[in-house]
Amino acid sequence: MKRSADAMEAPKPVFLTKAERERLALERRQAAVSDQRRTALDLLQSLPRPPPPPSSSNPPPREASNSSSHRDSSDREKDRDRDRERRRDDDSRRDRDRDRERDRDRDRDDSSRRDRDRDRDRGRDRDRERERDRDRDRERGDRDKDREKDRLEKMVEREREKELEAIKEQYLGSKKPKKRVIKPSEKFRFSFDWENTEDTSRDMNALYQSPHEARLLFGRGFLAGIDRREQKKAAAAHEKETRLELRRKSGEEYRPEDDAADKKKAAAADMYDVFDMRVDRHWSEKALEEMTERDWRIFREDFNISYKGSRIPRPMRKWGESKLGSELLRAIEKAGYEKPSPIQMAAIPLGLQQRDVIGIAETGSGKTAAFVLPMLSYITRLPPISEENEAEGPYAVVMAPTRELAQQIEEETVKFATYLGIKVVSIVGGQSIEEQGFKIRQGCEIVIATPGRLLDCLERRYAVLNQCNYVVLDEADRMIDMGFEPQVVGVLDAMPSSNLKPENEDEELDEKRIYRTTYMFSATMPPAVERLARKYLRNPVVVTIGTAGKATDLITQNVIMVKESEKMSRLQKILADLGDKTAIVFCNTKKTADMRAKDLDKAGFRVTALHGGKSQDQREISLEGFRNRRFNVLVATDVAGRGIDIPDVAHVINYEMPSSIDTYTHRIGRTGRAGKKGVATSFLTLENTDIFFDLKQMLIQSNSPVPPELARHEASKFKPGSIPDRPPRRNDTVFANH
Repeated sequence: MKRSADAMEAPKPVFLTKAERERLALERRQAAVSDQRRTALDLLQSLPRPPPPPSSSNPPPREASNSSSHRDSSDREKDRDRDRERRRDDDSRRDRDRDRERDRDRDRDDSSRRDRDRDRDRGRDRDRERERDRDRDRERGDRDKDREKDRLEKMVEREREKELEAIKEQYLGSKKPKKRVIKPSEKFRFSFDWENTEDTSRDMNALYQSPHEARLLFGRGFLAGIDRREQKKAAAAHEKETRLELRRKSGEEYRPEDDAADKKKAAAADMYDVFDMRVDRHWSEKALEEMTERDWRIFREDFNISYKGSRIPRPMRKWGESKLGSELLRAIEKAGYEKPSPIQMAAIPLGLQQRDVIGIAETGSGKTAAFVLPMLSYITRLPPISEENEAEGPYAVVMAPTRELAQQIEEETVKFATYLGIKVVSIVGGQSIEEQGFKIRQGCEIVIATPGRLLDCLERRYAVLNQCNYVVLDEADRMIDMGFEPQVVGVLDAMPSSNLKPENEDEELDEKRIYRTTYMFSATMPPAVERLARKYLRNPVVVTIGTAGKATDLITQNVIMVKESEKMSRLQKILADLGDKTAIVFCNTKKTADMRAKDLDKAGFRVTALHGGKSQDQREISLEGFRNRRFNVLVATDVAGRGIDIPDVAHVINYEMPSSIDTYTHRIGRTGRAGKKGVATSFLTLENTDIFFDLKQMLIQSNSPVPPELARHEASKFKPGSIPDRPPRRNDTVFANH
C-alpha cells in the first residue's frame, strides 16, 4: 500500500519519442564540443606571450619602455583574472548541467522502476483472476455432475414407478378411463395408424393362427399382379390333385375312358387359353379397319401429336392410306419420302378437308411437304390455268419471311408439281420486279413470295388474287418479328372474302364448294400471330408436334462460358476437329459476320458469308456453294436461322448468342434435320444475361449439361423482368408506407 501511495504521489514518467531522444543527444554532443574548444582556448591564453622584437630605427626612450612594460603586465593580470572568472563560470555551468542530467536519469530510472512495479502488480491480478476462473469452472463442472446424477436417479425412480404401476394394474386392474371428448375437427378425420393393441385375432382366435388361402378357379378369379398363365398352371395342377384325392377316397379305379375324357378336356382348355390369353397386336401390325380408339390414342402418343379443335379427322399412318392422288403418290415415291413425318401425318388429312390449320412443330420436322401436298391436291380439282383465267391470278399463295426460305419452298414445290403440270413462280426481293410481274401475267397456279415484294406487285397491278383461295403463311412468327404484319394483312385483304367458311363450328362444309383454306405454320405462337389467326382463320385446328419452342432431341447442345478474347481460338479448334463436315457459324451483325469470315479464310478454312447486306446473287452463290460442299463453313446472321434446309449440317456454332430463346431454337434447328443427329455449340459470355434463364430451362428440359457458371449465376435463377420471391437481405433497403 505504501508503494502504491508513493507511486500515486510521484510525478508521472515522461516518455520521450525518438525525435526528442535524438535532439537531446545532439545538444549533449554540442555542449561537449564547446567545452573542449573553451578548454583549448584557456590553455592558449595561459601560455606567456613572446615580447615583440625591438625596432632598430627608432629606439624607445628608457622611461617610455619602463612604463609600457608596467602597463602590459597589469593588462595581462586583468586578462588572467577574467579568464579565471570565465573558467569558474564554465565549471559551475557544467556542474549544473551534469546535476540536471543526473536528476533526469534518476527520474527516468524511477519511472521505469514504477512501470515494472505496475506490470508486476497487473500480472499478479491476472493470475488471481485466472485462478478464480478455474475455481468457477471447477464448481460448474461439479454442479453439472450433480445435476446429471440427480437426473439419472429420477429416471431410475420413474422406471421403478412404471414397473410398480404395471404390477398393480395386472393384479388389481386399471382405473376406467374417462370418456374422451372428440373435437369436431377430429371427428371426421381418418387415421391410417394401426394400433397393435387393437388386433387380438391371432392371440384370441385359433382360426386366425392358420388362415385359409382361397384356391383359384373356384369362383375366385385371378390375382392381380401375377402372370395369368402361371396362375392357370397352378390352378390346373391343384384341380388334378383334388380329383385324384376324391377318387382315392371313394375307391374309384382309373379307366381308359377317363384318360380319353381328360385329353379331350385338356384340348378344350388349350383352345380356351389360346383365345383368353391372346396379346393384342400393336397398331403398326393392324389394318386401318382394325384400329380402335385405344390404338389411335397410342399412335398419337408415339408421335407426340396433339390436336385442339372440333371434328378432327384421323391422322394418316403411311402414304398409301392418304387420300392423295396417284400422281402425287408417285411423285412422293420418286422424291424419296419413305414415310410421313408427324406433322405430315396430322396436317395433310386436315388440308384435304379444306380445314384451316395452325401447325406448331419443331424446326426440321417436314412442314413444307405438310402444306405443299394438300395445296397441290386442291389445285388438281380446279380447271388448269389458260388464257381465259390467267389474268385472274394464281390459285394459291405461299408467303415466307426470307428470300432463301421462299426459294427453298419453291424447290420443294417444283419437286412435286412437275408431275402434275402445275407452274410455280417465285417472287422475292433483289430481282427485277418487271420480270417477276411478266411471269405472273403469263399464268401460274402457285406464287411463292416474300410479303413485301408480293404487296409491291399487287399495288403496281402486276398481279391480282381474284381466284386465290389457298394461302400458306410459313414461319408466321418470324414474319411478324421482322415487321411484315402490315404487308401480310394487305395481301390477305386482297383475296376474295366471299368464300370464307362459316363461323359456326357445327355447320357442315359443302364438299362441292371451294372455301378459302389458310395454313399457318410456326415454331412458336406469340400474341401477334394469335391475333392474325383470330382475324383470318375460321375454326382452325391447332396441331402441335412435341413441345412448342423446343428443339428436337436429335441435337446435342453444348454451352461454353468464355471470354470475348477466347472465342476465335475456340472456334478455330472446333472447325479444325470437324474435318470435311459442314458447319454454320451464327453472328448477330453483318459486320461481325464479314470479319469472322475473313479471319477464318486467313486461317485456311473454306468459308463463305451470308447476310442481308449482300445482293441476291451473292446470297444465292454463297448458299449454293455451301450446299455443294465447295465451302464447308457458312458464317451467317439470322437470315439463315429460319427454315433454311441445308442437308447434313453437322455442327451449328453460336459465335454470338441471340437475345431471345426462340432465335436460339431456330438457329440450332439448322442441324439435326430429317432424322439425323447434330451438334450445337454456343459461346456464352456475361453480357448475355438476358437469355440465361430461358437457356438454362431449355438445357434442363433437353437433358443437356448446364455449365456451372450458368447454373450459379443470379440471372439464371429468375426470369428477366420478374421479381424474385426471396426475403430482403441485410444490405437491402426496405421502404414502408406509414
